[in-house]
Amino acid sequence: MTTPPTFADAATALPLHVVAPDALPAWLDTLPEAWRGWLTATGFAAGLGETCLLPGPDGQPAAAVTGLGTDTARRRVRFGLAKAAAALPGRDWRIEGDLTPSQREEAALAFLLSAYRFDRYRPAKSATAPARLVCPVGCDAARLMAMAEAEFLTRDLINTPAADLGPDALEAAFLALADRFSADAQVIRGNDLLTHNFPMIHAVGRACADVPGRAPRLMQFRWGSTGPRLTLVGKGVCFDTGGLNIKPTGGMNLMKKDMGGAATVMGLAQMVMALDLPVQLRVIVPAVENAISGHAMRPKDILTSRKGLTVEVNDTDAEGRLILADALAYAVEEPCDVLVSMATLTGAARVAVGPDLAPFYTDDDGIAAALAKGAKAGFDPVWRMPFHDAYDPVIEPGIADLDNSPGFGFAGSITAALFLRRFVGEARYLHFDIYGHSPSDAPARPKGGVGQGARAVLNALPDILGL
Repeated sequence: MTTPPTFADAATALPLHVVAPDALPAWLDTLPEAWRGWLTATGFAAGLGETCLLPGPDGQPAAAVTGLGTDTARRRVRFGLAKAAAALPGRDWRIEGDLTPSQREEAALAFLLSAYRFDRYRPAKSATAPARLVCPVGCDAARLMAMAEAEFLTRDLINTPAADLGPDALEAAFLALADRFSADAQVIRGNDLLTHNFPMIHAVGRACADVPGRAPRLMQFRWGSTGPRLTLVGKGVCFDTGGLNIKPTGGMNLMKKDMGGAATVMGLAQMVMALDLPVQLRVIVPAVENAISGHAMRPKDILTSRKGLTVEVNDTDAEGRLILADALAYAVEEPCDVLVSMATLTGAARVAVGPDLAPFYTDDDGIAAALAKGAKAGFDPVWRMPFHDAYDPVIEPGIADLDNSPGFGFAGSITAALFLRRFVGEARYLHFDIYGHSPSDAPARPKGGVGQGARAVLNALPDILGL
């Protein structure tokens, strides 16, 4: 795993002044003449993340200043002060300036997340350590570091190609997480899935059943013995060819990230355990590869799910909802106070809200309100989508109870969510249809794998579960 991020030691830190554009003239008047002249000459205007070093008598950096930007700029760019982290030399820094508690937390988390480097396959271009920040006054250092470390785990898993992160490797990471926190873990693999009644997980992954390290499996761990019961389910499709309905090249290029739901659930579980939240946590991940062989499931096959509902396979590329259906049915066989599923499930979700928002579904207005608050506090934007009952008949093909890929032509994310809802009974249910990938470099979020929704859920748990 990428080296976990840390905060800096205040004793060695240099001041990092954070200044808003409207406060810049007054602040400049407080500076030594040399610094004031330097900033004026360089045209420093306190734009969001705009950064300038201030030299000492020996020519070495003695301080730095970065812009807080306008309200409009901050609304448009999350973690804007992470631009300063990229511009500063690898020293320790402490924030000075008139920031709100939320701005201080955002800056602290931005610096931690900016330390991420995925260099498994290519050494970093520079050996310079990233700039570190002293945890600002009033911020919870342990909580922020737990958030960042969990995000690093999620990013590492999503960024690792399928050759090195098949079901066996995902299982190893899952069991390592369980072992780290002394959780009780179990794994059901290969044809044992049929014996234990996980027929759709087996059907999706059986094309790889005989390939070393690639057999389908159901992984689970439990942690905590008291408190409300929280169950997390994550889609773990380690690579998705589309099956016999094979994807074109463009559609397959990012399919190493199709286990992004599992990676994000694991990150969320790590935060819950690291912060020792008073919950009974259960984590379930079905892990498969959706591959092509003589054993692959076929279009128009009809599968009988763990719940007993029959499903017509009208597209082998709509496999994520099949494995999640068995996992969700298994999850609700035991009582739980809230059930959360996360999956890189549909391209329709990305068309609807783009890559930066995490769309979610719930029938529970209390959960939705808690998530809205938690998302704002965690700088982790989410957007509520509807379980629109009028579309329910669309997923009923007539020949079977359910259709995994209706030819409706609209609302693909909604119909997928409605499909999953059929398997959760009366449980308080929250489903995320995430993208799990940043398509370009952004502050604190380099191009590549990214967690979505996990911090929002973490922050919402006290309200959702009454902690």
